Amino acid sequence: MSGLLNVRLLIEVMVTLVVILDPPGTLPIFLALTSTYTSRQRVHAALQAVLVSFGVIVAFALFGRQLLTYLHVSFPALQASGGLLLLLISLDLLTGKSEEPTASAAGANVAMVPLGTPLLAGPGAIVATMVFVQRADGAPGWLAVALGIVTVHLVLYAFLRFANRFHRLLGVSGTTLAARIAGLLLAAIAVQMMADAVSAFIAAA
Repeated sequence: MSGLLNVRLLIEVMVTLVVILDPPGTLPIFLALTSTYTSRQRVHAALQAVLVSFGVIVAFALFGRQLLTYLHVSFPALQASGGLLLLLISLDLLTGKSEEPTASAAGANVAMVPLGTPLLAGPGAIVATMVFVQRADGAPGWLAVALGIVTVHLVLYAFLRFANRFHRLLGVSGTTLAARIAGLLLAAIAVQMMADAVSAFIAAA
């Protein structure tokens, strides 16, 4: 089996992507952004967000380096733009704007942006995947990377799929509190992403 699959690389891909995507940590943010959704809409948003994340990561794994080179975009620039977008979303969560009825009309957009990307398929996951693709040596390595990406997204979907149970457990007040905490955490993540991008720009100068 080791000749057909690079088990060590598979484990590295799975562990790295699980840490970056952080399925448990994504739950409160997911609940906050879908606070006005019905149970059926939330399940649909979970599937859509995971599919978008999977599609973006696979696309960058296959064509990411060529695309960034063609557009003359660096990794720090990608990281800074993702951080800026997350910061704007976090402000909506902190001020309660995401809970207004108008937010539910953009359910599909919420599932794709910011859930699918850049929250899930963010610069960290994209860069890590591109590095693993470069390390893949032949069919066993490619199979390990592909299987790792698929497995992690199945785990992520399982967490988001059963977010309704957490929503019922928390209730309206608990979900509102989770939204505020999620907004604070998301703002911290966004600022850290932009700070890392600035450090990378300075180091490259």
